[in-house]
Amino acid sequence: MLLMENVTKTYQLRRQPVTGLENATLEITEGDFVSLVGPSGSGKSTLLLMLGGMLSPSSGQVLLDGHSLYEQSANQRARLRQQYIGFVFQTFNLVPYLTALENVQVPLFLGGVPRDQQRERATAMLRRVGLADRLDHKPAELSVGQQQRVALARMLANDPAVILADEPTGNLDPETAAQVIRFFEEFNAEGRTIVMVTHDPRAAARAKRMIRLTEGRLVGEMISPRQRDVA
Repeated sequence: MLLMENVTKTYQLRRQPVTGLENATLEITEGDFVSLVGPSGSGKSTLLLMLGGMLSPSSGQVLLDGHSLYEQSANQRARLRQQYIGFVFQTFNLVPYLTALENVQVPLFLGGVPRDQQRERATAMLRRVGLADRLDHKPAELSVGQQQRVALARMLANDPAVILADEPTGNLDPETAAQVIRFFEEFNAEGRTIVMVTHDPRAAARAKRMIRLTEGRLVGEMISPRQRDVA
């Protein structure tokens, strides 16, 4: 499903080279649920953006379902993202002047889905995350947890096979964070592949695999406590 082979990413900072990711090789199979953990600046978000076709490596290759992402044009990568990937961010990235329903319709509109089907699909997704009574509310009229659930509904709109999440519980209280992770577990049980960057050890432990990064290097992997309990 997702494969990184000998990937390095180097930036220029004040004319000095800085390594964001160093010689990373990682395979994520279909239906996996992986948490990426490590200190700030360790390369977690860099790795996630590369998996999503949004940040080209300095060397090495990234494959999504057999497609070498960075041998594609920008438009081809955009189509692959639309076909395969749903993104969830810590800051939600909702459009402030659109309602919850309209926010969820955005990826459907961009995908060319007919308007009546957009509304039907968006309504179903908001109902799934418990927001059937908030369709016409704008982000400022929703709690932080409700805004994240709108973001989850929007991510689901195009039925992605892969979910990439960058600190999805970072702005949430513990109870709401636990609810979001339960949704992720549901999505994974349905067969979706999930890669999640997190600083929250409780969230990380709910994944099937925990991969640790330090200073741009993959330094360790373990089966999560959840999987040991299942075994």
